[in-house]
Amino acid sequence: HAQSRKDFISKMNIALKESYETEYWLELFLESEIIDQLMYKSLHDDLNEIIALLISSIKTTKTKDK
Repeated sequence: HAQSRKDFISKMNIALKESYETEYWLELFLESEIIDQLMYKSLHDDLNEIIALLISSIKTTKTKDK
């Protein structure tokens, strides 16, 4: 529920930062054997898609501002 393009970009950057933190936690879960390699790969693949979408959204929105 962004109130402006600038606010939207800010929120997307926060989501991107949180995604990178999630990646860190997934690695810890794998190393701690909380999840197995198969689960890690599935979650990591999904996370990579989310990261790509966030980056694309940020770039597109910034381009439209110019």
